[in-house]
Amino acid sequence: MLEEFKKFALRGNVVDLAVGVIIGAAFGAIVTSLVQDVIMPVIGAVTGGLDFSNYYLALSSKVTPGLAYADAKKLGAVVGYGQFLTLAVNFAIVAFVLFMVIRAVNKLKTKEEAKPETVAEVPADVKILAEIRDILAARPKV
Repeated sequence: MLEEFKKFALRGNVVDLAVGVIIGAAFGAIVTSLVQDVIMPVIGAVTGGLDFSNYYLALSSKVTPGLAYADAKKLGAVVGYGQFLTLAVNFAIVAFVLFMVIRAVNKLKTKEEAKPETVAEVPADVKILAEIRDILAARPKV
C-alpha cells in the first residue's frame, strides 16, 4: 500500500496540481493585497473617503451605529455587505487576470503551432543536377 501511495503521489499530474495550488494561494494573497491596499482605498477616495470594509447592516439591537465591522460582529448579528463588495471586486480582478494569463498562453501556443517548418537548404550539387535535368528536358529531340 505504501508503494502504491508513493507511485500515486509522485505522478506528474499530482505534483503539477500541488505546484498549481501553492502558486494559486500565493497569487490569491497578492490579489487580495492589491484589492485591499491599492484598489479599495482609491475607490474609497473617489467616493469621499468611504471604507467599504466597514459597511454592514445591523440585525441585532445590541449593535450601535458607527462601530467598526469587527466590533459590531462581536456584539451581535450583522450583514457585512462591505466585506462582500470587497471580495466581489477581488474575485473580478482575479478572474480578469487569469483570463489575461490564459489568453497570453493561448496566443503563445498558436504562434508555436503556426510557426512554419524551416525548409532545409538544398545542397549545391543537387541544384546543379536539377538545372542539368531541366536543360536536357528543354532540348529539342533529335
